[in-house]
Amino acid sequence: MLGMRLLCWAVLLGLTQACPEPCDCGQKYGFQIADCAYRDLEAVPPGFPANVTTLSLSANRLPALPEGAFREVPLLQSLWLAHNEIRTVAAGALAPLGHLKSLDLSHNLISDFAWSDLHNLSALQLLKMDSNELAFIPQDAFRSLRALRSLQLNHNRLHALAEGTFKPLTALSHLQINDNPFDCTCGILWFKTWALATAVSIPEQDNIACTSPHVLKGTPLGRLPPLPCSAPSVQLSYQPSQDGAELRPGFVLALHCDVDGQPAPQLHWHIQTPSGTVEIASPNVGADGRALPDALLTSGPPRFQAFANGSLLIPGFGKLEEGTYSCLATNELGSAESSVNVALATPGEGGEDALGHRFHGKAVEGKGCYTVDNEVQPSGPEDNLVIIYLSRAGSPEAAVVGAGGPGQWLPDFLLLGLSLLLVLFLACF
Repeated sequence: MLGMRLLCWAVLLGLTQACPEPCDCGQKYGFQIADCAYRDLEAVPPGFPANVTTLSLSANRLPALPEGAFREVPLLQSLWLAHNEIRTVAAGALAPLGHLKSLDLSHNLISDFAWSDLHNLSALQLLKMDSNELAFIPQDAFRSLRALRSLQLNHNRLHALAEGTFKPLTALSHLQINDNPFDCTCGILWFKTWALATAVSIPEQDNIACTSPHVLKGTPLGRLPPLPCSAPSVQLSYQPSQDGAELRPGFVLALHCDVDGQPAPQLHWHIQTPSGTVEIASPNVGADGRALPDALLTSGPPRFQAFANGSLLIPGFGKLEEGTYSCLATNELGSAESSVNVALATPGEGGEDALGHRFHGKAVEGKGCYTVDNEVQPSGPEDNLVIIYLSRAGSPEAAVVGAGGPGQWLPDFLLLGLSLLLVLFLACF
């Protein structure tokens, strides 16, 4: 046992004395330093002592930092990598450095950075990423950096900043973010408000300016005029019912998502049916109902046809299309969603009993629903349920949509077919 201990001490002593050939290693002011700057290196050399706390690789020719690049030096507190040719920092390159307090990646070409590695660097106090090619920062990039005091992001390619990006940085006292090509739309207004109110020192504020739109080019963010901005709102509707009407199977169901907001929101449909989930980035068909070139198709027209005006058509609606239909609108200021559940029932059969009894039970209790102009409206915040009653007579047939044949319907109207009538009961749960 004593011999094993002596061997371990010998190995450890050897580690403290080892040093990669191009570098100089030694102790100064109580820190174990490895100096590899100005060595024309093209990769991080192996063989560092495990107790190194300061490592300088500045002014070399490193093209990238691969996973595990600093696995040999887990006790690092300072890492200097400025003035290299680094384009990519891979996931796992920095994550093992949980003791790191200072990180300098400035004056490189970084466009691909593993932001998730920062989540492990909770001791970090100085982060220099200026003079790179960074175009995007995830909203949660700095979520673990509560000890960070100085952050330098100037001279990059940042066009936007997600709201709340700097909120986790409770110790921050210095932020440099000038000379980025900011797109001064509604999504940047939060940063203007934050920068004017924060106690954080932000130098060169006249150089934190708009690059676009053209009318605002060169305008400092602090003097940005008010913009007409509003978060999205949505309202999901469908064709009104007609008294005494019944439908044959195979009709066309039409939903419409009325969207408002500034900037104009992007519309997305989420459809949950018994056979699975369908996601549609609207539109997937043109105004004539024909599939757009970039729509992903297996064969034939899309099963669910989403138009640019917010309408969704489902030709030949049947049991397989029962489910929940949700439209989601998103812009720079947030998102909004509205959903409706659609179910089929045949008069006198079990489907009517299961769904209809729930509807009528609510009505008898005097809550949940009321009727206006032949439509049943919800009086509470619960999800809506559309029950479509089908005629038992006749064979299934598809709805005729417009006189011009397939692809000729008018997307500005909610079409259910010319000869097929819809009875919709809107119930609340």
